[in-house]
Amino acid sequence: MRLSTLSCAACATLLAVSTALAQNNLKQPHLVAPASDSYSRPNGEASPSDQAAKLTPTSFEDEDKDAAASTDAGCGCEEPACGCEASCCCESSCCCEPSCGCDSCGGGWGMGDCLGDCCLGDPWTLSSCLTPCCDGPSYGGWVSFGYYNKNERWSFADGDGLSFNDFPDHFNLDQAWIYVERVADAGACSADYGYRFDMMYGVQAHAAQAFGNDGGTWDIAWDHGVYGWAIPQLYGEVAYGDLSVKVGHFFTPAGYEVVPATGNFFYTHTLTHYNSEPFTHTGVLGTYSASDAVTLYGGWALGWDTGFDQFGGGNIFVGGFSAGMGDDVTFTWITTAGNLGWYTSSEPGWTNHFVAIADLSENTQWVIQSDVVDTDGSSTDNTFDVHTLGLTNYLFYSLNDCWKLGGRIEWYKSNNYPFDAGPETSFYDVTAGVNYRPHANFVLRPEIRYDWTPSADRINGASPDFYNQWSFSIDGVFTF
Repeated sequence: MRLSTLSCAACATLLAVSTALAQNNLKQPHLVAPASDSYSRPNGEASPSDQAAKLTPTSFEDEDKDAAASTDAGCGCEEPACGCEASCCCESSCCCEPSCGCDSCGGGWGMGDCLGDCCLGDPWTLSSCLTPCCDGPSYGGWVSFGYYNKNERWSFADGDGLSFNDFPDHFNLDQAWIYVERVADAGACSADYGYRFDMMYGVQAHAAQAFGNDGGTWDIAWDHGVYGWAIPQLYGEVAYGDLSVKVGHFFTPAGYEVVPATGNFFYTHTLTHYNSEPFTHTGVLGTYSASDAVTLYGGWALGWDTGFDQFGGGNIFVGGFSAGMGDDVTFTWITTAGNLGWYTSSEPGWTNHFVAIADLSENTQWVIQSDVVDTDGSSTDNTFDVHTLGLTNYLFYSLNDCWKLGGRIEWYKSNNYPFDAGPETSFYDVTAGVNYRPHANFVLRPEIRYDWTPSADRINGASPDFYNQWSFSIDGVFTF
């Protein structure tokens, strides 16, 4: 459903003002240490839409793009929608048309008929509103704000950079994100080109920056207090038939959880994601659709988490495959191998990342994800071999389009933890959360989480309270 031009301008103005206020009023005095020897870890899409191998719960950014495509097609109108004719998709009743995907009129801020039918209508998108007839690039973004009462493990101090959420007991601007994109959409015997640019500001910028660079290059030095700027993606893409190739700075295809808030069900992140996976690469990545069920990935990168730079001669292979197993199961394997750069102090390493997604019913989805890391060096010692193993289970249940329930339980075993590295130790966390979508452009994500380790006494040398904890988190994400 399109807004009027006046509404669009008001929304754009509000967004600009809120971002400016966040920068001026939410600055914090503490400094985020750039990824360095103290940075134990160093967060599909890209924003998730850019990560072909990164399989995530249904992303509301993807829904926005689908809605934009539907709107550009005219939303069931006989005449092409150039501008905003009152008779075509600009009326609130548009969402009631079967062609707009709704059986009954919803589209407002409601409870989804309590827990019955929920018709949100189409999400509003900035590009379809400002340039509805433009065949050029798409653009948009999101803003996410959140609160949490405890540091997300393995973080223990404000702004220590050891987790996504390391600044508790504040109402934080986590991500103010914009992107510009042209998708390389090649036909069976034709070629096309595309590109993508992402930029973000917020307290989670430290996870999106190129902290794997050697020195303060690219975006790693763009911090003030716990807030910062990041350019997590800047790449070009060419495609011919079933083959596409990205060149530049892009999100990794490895793992299940992602850096963009729009790509995850939960507000918090797993230890596995933050400590055993890269977030970005600089290099070349090819994607080949071998069949309707099998996709192959292969490329080269300058180690882990670099932005047009290299740490200690970092050079790795990035590749793997994704395969559909019947109608309801998808399995993905991605590996990185070689000199990982900052993560191994320029020593060789080999990592494997597995994701299996199974639709158990129309409303129920089960995901199991595992990472295995084996290296000849750590970020602080090139003679210390790192061994980590992570196993995470997710279970999601959709009550309707407005309400979704989720649970997550993780086992993470590592000998490379920041507070007392030594023998391999097991860490656990269990999370329960809800996604409530009162509007097609907004989702609220409350959750509770418990972290513990059987070795808390030995790790701390004192009380299990040093590590074991209950925590509460909640954030809201508005897409545009």
